[in-house]
Amino acid sequence: MDALHSFEGQTLRAIRRDLHRHAEAGWKEFRTSALLAAELDGLGYDVLVGEDTVAPDERMGVPPADEVAAAKERAREAGAPAEYLDAMGDVTGVIATREFGDGPTIGLRTDIDALERQEAMDDDHRPAAEGFASVHPGEMHACGHDAHAAIGVGVARAFAESGFDGTLKFFFQSAEEGGRGGKPMAESGHLDDVDRLLAVHVGLDEPTGTVVSSYDAPLSNAKVDVTFSGEPAHAGGEPHAGRNALQAATAAIGNLYGIARHGDGATRVNVGRVSADNAQNVVCEEATMRVEVRGETHDLNEYMLGRAREVVDGAATMHDVDVEASLYGKTTTFRNDDAVVDVVEAAAEATPSVDRIIEKEFGGSEDASYLIRRVQDQGGTATYLGVGASNPSGHHTAYFDVDEDAIDVGVDVIVDAIGRLA
Repeated sequence: MDALHSFEGQTLRAIRRDLHRHAEAGWKEFRTSALLAAELDGLGYDVLVGEDTVAPDERMGVPPADEVAAAKERAREAGAPAEYLDAMGDVTGVIATREFGDGPTIGLRTDIDALERQEAMDDDHRPAAEGFASVHPGEMHACGHDAHAAIGVGVARAFAESGFDGTLKFFFQSAEEGGRGGKPMAESGHLDDVDRLLAVHVGLDEPTGTVVSSYDAPLSNAKVDVTFSGEPAHAGGEPHAGRNALQAATAAIGNLYGIARHGDGATRVNVGRVSADNAQNVVCEEATMRVEVRGETHDLNEYMLGRAREVVDGAATMHDVDVEASLYGKTTTFRNDDAVVDVVEAAAEATPSVDRIIEKEFGGSEDASYLIRRVQDQGGTATYLGVGASNPSGHHTAYFDVDEDAIDVGVDVIVDAIGRLA
């Protein structure tokens, strides 16, 4: 399967498969962003890329500069349109706007990043069997963001031909995974004139034909990278001379899971990654880990984050090592607005391919929360909606794949909803 150098003339399924094949993890989505920018520019939208789409200093979990540079060069070699690639600098993401009339400004947020995981490569996995599995080792669209981008293109194409009484604004957001990209895009100022905002996700354990008009009340979330630094020594000859970073990390892990839950609502903690590249006969000088906390509300999340930091600091003090902690990602929570939810339900009812409409609480976390809250804080309204997809495997797994019929369902419902909102 050849790489696309342009989306022009391509079906939404072909676009989704091309993006799947060229999966790019957070803050590395150079090819994806350049192709989207070229498509939207060609459709008559005013396009912003790179630092113009975010508050750059608010970005979290940005890979090392050499990784970013390598990802950009990889995109260039894979045919990313040079005009847009060069305009991006070192920052990914796209915002596109087109004014059709004097009515309200309607926004659509879709995320575009892949996960940092290896895709299955056996014939039981359709992308591998049909030649569109990821060609980038350790990067995979395992959550459906390739389909989200395709839905965004489909909506942009529909209104480029028909228009409506208002302004349409697309937010193709980088680095949703880990909660790293929503806050900097929300703080860019580009959400401040949005009257109505839709955000969309496919799948999430609902079958094709189902529309979730309101995914509500996600948990607030924070992810922290922690590095313990000690002093090496021979574990047999002079163990007393060392300061054991790994021992501090293990003490922290046990006590993190011991943080008291809060009486005001749900809280969570997890240590998802631990690393200590060290010989078995050396007192460990460096250990790293990534900690995640969640809370039902912003305040509960801050409670968990504060207690986690105290635990980490205490473990370092106990074992006489140094510690550094940095925020890798963060999300907040929101409540959807009934007026927008009702419009999505009406649009779904009018879509023949939809046979079930429901509302759900989210359960996980989502950094569209920052965009939604920004719109609401400026007096606008929003909802986070779901488009069911009968996917063969769960999100974030090596065998994840999207039922592509859901792309058309998503486009039809969102186009109808935007028309009604205007």
